[in-house]
Amino acid sequence: MGEQVIVLTDLTKKYGNFTAVDHINLSICKGEIFGLLGPNGAGKSTTILMMLGLTEPTSGKVEICGINSTMNPIEVKRKIGYLPEDLGFYDDMTGLENLVYTALLNGFSKKEAKEKAIELLNRVGLAEQINKKTGKYSRGMRQRLGLADVLIKNPEIVILDEPTSGIDPTGIQEFIELIRNLSRVHSLTVLFSSHNLDQVQKACDRVGVFNHGKLLAQLDLREMESKKVELIDIYNNYVKEGGEKHEQS
Repeated sequence: MGEQVIVLTDLTKKYGNFTAVDHINLSICKGEIFGLLGPNGAGKSTTILMMLGLTEPTSGKVEICGINSTMNPIEVKRKIGYLPEDLGFYDDMTGLENLVYTALLNGFSKKEAKEKAIELLNRVGLAEQINKKTGKYSRGMRQRLGLADVLIKNPEIVILDEPTSGIDPTGIQEFIELIRNLSRVHSLTVLFSSHNLDQVQKACDRVGVFNHGKLLAQLDLREMESKKVELIDIYNNYVKEGGEKHEQS
């Protein structure tokens, strides 16, 4: 095991009598691509909100790079880049202008902001759309721009919440390859939250299976591949066939 950059300890979130996240224990290492896999309403998004320090746990704790998310949310936000499912850009501005604006907000000088924005647009494959208004970007292009926007502050961890929603199959494959390349080259830790089993399997090193607020299993995909074990069979066992009775492994 390498350096642990995300540690969840007995993490629980209740809303009245409803338990959205139920005593989750999870450690994720630097440079890993970890998938949060489960149906809508499984507790993935609530877990992410607690990681970001945007909602307080009812009990338990989150540590990001050794920092408690609840006690020090601003410090944690400096460590994490978050790409939500619904992106917001200024549609009458170009991709470059949007990124420069974000860079300026993060304390870059105008010269540094433009240089960083151009570098990132190249890195995510948008060099040819650099002066195109984002209102004319496809969904896949907007996701790439969103990824560049997330990377502008040099985060140690990137959280992607349903990042391939609404993208065509070719765009999905390209986005997954982009994520894997960025993680390997820059030692980024990536959380990939999705209900799409096939995409998680292609993108991730390890997967946590979520359902009914519980983390039911943690799976090493490379190990499963070597043993010729299918993720879909395990997923169906936990989620489709009364998986709420299982405990964390």
